[in-house]
Amino acid sequence: MEIDVNIDPDVSCSKCEAVCCRLEVLLLADTGVPEQFVEFDPWGGGRMRRLDDGWCAALDRNTLHCTIYDRRPFICRELDMGGDECVSIRKDHA
Repeated sequence: MEIDVNIDPDVSCSKCEAVCCRLEVLLLADTGVPEQFVEFDPWGGGRMRRLDDGWCAALDRNTLHCTIYDRRPFICRELDMGGDECVSIRKDHA
């Protein structure tokens, strides 16, 4: 795993609107994500289930914390808080 050296120290998940939890998350392998949070397209491809408003089904709406943090998909683990991609996603959302 490559570490993002451009970390913005002003970005914190505790002060975020969980913008990354509104992105489509494809599951490219068996990830260990509990099956109630996975949906499949007609061709058998898996992705994180999202609610009708687009939010990830695994997100606790009261705390904005992931309810499956220890079992979250690899792509979610790869997103560095305050890293370039995180900051870019937040900027696009603003």
